[in-house]
Amino acid sequence: MEQFPYVFFLGIGGIGMSALARWFQANGHHVSGFDKTETPLTQALAAEGIAIHYADAVENIPAEVRENRAQTLVVLTPAIPAESLEWAWLRAQGYDIRKRSQVLGVLTQGRYTIAVAGTHGKTTTSSMVAHLLHHAGLDVGAFLGGIAVNLGSNLLLPRSEQAPIVVEADEYDRSFLTLFPDIAIVTSTDADHLDIYGDQNALIESFRQFVAQLKPGGTLLINHTADPSVAAAAPAGTNVIRYGLSAEQGPELFAAAISAEGHQFHFDLHGPQGLVTNLELAVPGYHNVENMLAAAAVAQIHKINPEKLRAAVSAYRGVKRRFEFVVTTPQNVYLDDYAHHPREIEAFLRSVRTLYPGKRLRVIFQPHLFTRTRDFAEGFSKSLSIADEVFLLDIYPAREKPIPGITSEIILSNITSPTKAIQTKEQVLAAAKTDTTFDVLATVGAGDIDTLVPQLKLLLTERWK
Repeated sequence: MEQFPYVFFLGIGGIGMSALARWFQANGHHVSGFDKTETPLTQALAAEGIAIHYADAVENIPAEVRENRAQTLVVLTPAIPAESLEWAWLRAQGYDIRKRSQVLGVLTQGRYTIAVAGTHGKTTTSSMVAHLLHHAGLDVGAFLGGIAVNLGSNLLLPRSEQAPIVVEADEYDRSFLTLFPDIAIVTSTDADHLDIYGDQNALIESFRQFVAQLKPGGTLLINHTADPSVAAAAPAGTNVIRYGLSAEQGPELFAAAISAEGHQFHFDLHGPQGLVTNLELAVPGYHNVENMLAAAAVAQIHKINPEKLRAAVSAYRGVKRRFEFVVTTPQNVYLDDYAHHPREIEAFLRSVRTLYPGKRLRVIFQPHLFTRTRDFAEGFSKSLSIADEVFLLDIYPAREKPIPGITSEIILSNITSPTKAIQTKEQVLAAAKTDTTFDVLATVGAGDIDTLVPQLKLLLTERWK
């Protein structure tokens, strides 16, 4: 990458793109970029010295990029639409344009790599791995798909080229096939991204290809619910460890003596690297206990002793928008979560129910993508029905065009909760201000529902004094 003093990002505000932008900026490159929307993340990048514009026009591309074609690398996110004027001009001019995943593959080439894959759970698990190693004093780098609370960033810079790199291995568009890890974690292989894969069998095949790229003598940590053919694709000599919540499920790595106290989950880890008792996880949820099992096993592989591991687990504070406590009072709670797949929503809401039994739960959910809504409408309806009250926003389109007949209504119609409706953001805020029927509120989704969070926080902090 030294041949490119200039790096220009198309879609710089994406969580994965921004981590790469920060890496190039920290390593002395001139970084700039385009995004269609100004967000707190793009504002943070601008404050760090990165030039960003928000109108798609060739003249907005910085002069240093337009005047130095051979010395400029263009990094592209799949979210950029085909009709982008800047992308068309850069293609026509012959710029070196690479996908984010390709750049990540180059940056990790020749380095000890810990790659975390899965249709859900990978951001939390990769942040856990990075945190445990970093907290224990190891030199480690990380490219994360969320803002880790402990780090205050989605990037952890290593001190040396010998340090292991933790990366979130994204299955979308088969991006993770640019990675050749020493350790791979597969958190789940549930159906998703069927707009890309067509069916779950094609998705499973891509996970098999990813696992087959493990380096000789590597380790695969795979959730016991994953398709068995994925583990079977690991190269000969791979150390394969299945993990799950309990020994009854058959994994080699499991938790015992799980208990919930307040916001904390306590458990013991049993695994091939030994027993670690009395682990205390401040980020609640049975799914997070499961994620921490895999992360802790990586720490054990790196010879972190039980005492340091116990301290690191206790110090972990999660990822922004993953089971995030926004407002907490003795009687009421407001939570925010990024869940955007039926399995994620079910895991999140069941954990909320465990923490707050008997409390009236209201959920505001924003479906993400027309194709995902179409493919999993029944699953969304079933998982959201765990709540007492469900209010749906319109579908967040992201990179997609509308599909006739696919609206939030196809989810709403099969929700069995006693109270349900489709609302605008304005109606959500008005209800939060005046309606006193709920005890626990949760905003859920991967679109721009997070723009409601600061407003709801202000309203509810005032109301719940």
